[in-house]
Amino acid sequence: MSEKKRVKRIKKKRRLTPLMKLVCVAIIAVSAYLIYLVSKEVARTVELRQELAEVREKLQEVQDENNFLNNEKAKLQDPDYIENYARGNYMLSKEGEQIFYLPADKDE
Repeated sequence: MSEKKRVKRIKKKRRLTPLMKLVCVAIIAVSAYLIYLVSKEVARTVELRQELAEVREKLQEVQDENNFLNNEKAKLQDPDYIENYARGNYMLSKEGEQIFYLPADKDE
């Protein structure tokens, strides 16, 4: 008889009371919500890192363009550069010079 009572006590201890079931469900629900929040933050972090990489690339392009324009500005302060630029791009000539236009090669 004592063996049966002992088995009953063990089975009784193993059973979950309604309060314990409620606590387990609550823990699972809170865990699921926290996992959802963490995954959402990870996705946002990945998105922000991609955006940061794009912005850095754009910044580099703008800085390169700025450097080019500053170099052009410095060159345009030099009268010799302006003269060569005008002669090369606008076919201007010095007094007494003649400009000859050569036909373009057909191979090009």
